[in-house]
Amino acid sequence: MATIELRNVRKQWVGAVAVERIDLKIDDGAFVAVLGPSGCGKTTTLLMLAGIYSPSAGDIVFDGARVNDVEARDRNVGIVFQSYALYPNMTVRENIMFPLRFKQVERAEAERRAREIAGLVRIDTLFDRRPSQLSGGQQQRVALARALVKRPHLLLLDEPLSNLDAALRLTMRAEIRRVQRELRVTTILVTHDQIEATTMADRIVVMNAGRVEQEGTARDLYERPETLFVAGFIGSPPINLFDGQAEGGAITVHQAKLPLVGSAAGSVVLGIRPESLHVDANGTPARVIAVEPMGREVLYTADSPLGLVRFIEAGAEARHADGDAVALKFAAADALLFDKTSGARLDARIAA
Repeated sequence: MATIELRNVRKQWVGAVAVERIDLKIDDGAFVAVLGPSGCGKTTTLLMLAGIYSPSAGDIVFDGARVNDVEARDRNVGIVFQSYALYPNMTVRENIMFPLRFKQVERAEAERRAREIAGLVRIDTLFDRRPSQLSGGQQQRVALARALVKRPHLLLLDEPLSNLDAALRLTMRAEIRRVQRELRVTTILVTHDQIEATTMADRIVVMNAGRVEQEGTARDLYERPETLFVAGFIGSPPINLFDGQAEGGAITVHQAKLPLVGSAAGSVVLGIRPESLHVDANGTPARVIAVEPMGREVLYTADSPLGLVRFIEAGAEARHADGDAVALKFAAADALLFDKTSGARLDARIAA
């Protein structure tokens, strides 16, 4: 296990910056997710931690020691890739034991370790099979066992579940989390899937355009997003966002005018999550224009004085139909305000 630090780390290719001045500390034994859209720099960051890429500037530090110039094979890092990357001509046993060849571990000890870790990830009955004889979930477990058998200081997971079906992803999320807790290995998960990040990790780092937008718990990111990007990226269905103009202690959004507490002026964005809106006789009149049953809940889109707005109601059966008139209300404390130019969240809020 290890404490990991990135100190002012930057990665630049010819004509393009992939990662811009990241400062990050990951505690010993923590499980951290790096979350963001494609091209945000999260995989580049992971490959710098692994030693596959070298940073253009800044320091990568393991347990207080700078490792910028340490070769990948000498960092004792385990990696699980999206593609699993198993050797097709080797058995499960041989695949798991493969990393120990470079550590000069005796055959008997290597096999003992392989069986131990295979039992932990529940594939000990598959030792003599080859990858082609395994399901996707079994291959994923072999890849995880291979990464863990050398007892790494740091485990890196690069989109490890994206090739699995929905049911298997659910199972593997729980399994990876269980193994990580049992071994207490410092783990970094790179993913674009917010459900993976929020269900598996203790802490989440949201990246965008090569920069860290915010880090914190899933609750922090959901309830108190620091930027407009985080507010829009976290949450499903996504947050309702409305362009507005703040002036004279009020915000004008489309046909609505809402009083403000605190100072704000100029172009702003009002954010209200679909689950924060509910039907209330004392609410603002709106008209339903789309109904989307989602199993345990129904997602509606309505035309309102704020503009088009999405709201959710629990239950499998829709209680409103296209064209129905409804009245929608939200608690002032649930509304978020952002500066439109900078994207930063404002201290001002809608008056109760």
